[in-house]
Amino acid sequence: MKKLIFVRHGKAEDGSSEISDFERSLTLKGKVISRLMAHKLREKEKSPGVIITSAAFRALETALIFAGEFGINTDDVILNNNIYYKMSLQNLPAVLSVINEDSETVTLFGHNPSFSQIANSLSKEGCDSMPKSGIICISFNIMTWSDIRHNNGKTEYFLKPDDIL
Repeated sequence: MKKLIFVRHGKAEDGSSEISDFERSLTLKGKVISRLMAHKLREKEKSPGVIITSAAFRALETALIFAGEFGINTDDVILNNNIYYKMSLQNLPAVLSVINEDSETVTLFGHNPSFSQIANSLSKEGCDSMPKSGIICISFNIMTWSDIRHNNGKTEYFLKPDDIL
């Protein structure tokens, strides 16, 4: 059994000409809600497993908040530019290729629309659009990460900030 947990980054500051989209930071509200959602995830999971995040600053900040909630060393958070630049179901195997097959859970931190599209495509139940700081967990009855396929996952839970605030 393998589990993929998708976490969309928290609310970020608005874009401007002075700062690139890649460099945008979380707002104070984004940080607070991300911490609340990390706590909520901790109620569901003993560990987020391997953490892989987009290198965009708002996603990295979100991943570090979750890592802190679970007591995970920040050096163990894996940055992957593909999650920002070209995340898709077709590129998911490349993102997961760095994971040891002994790892049962991977938590990915990234962006919409790709996260909503991928989660919708992987789960038989489908998924609404992921809100900022939203979390969806999909389980797979497989032995290796490379066996993840379209529609072969099952949604275990879908946590939305509006449902817990």
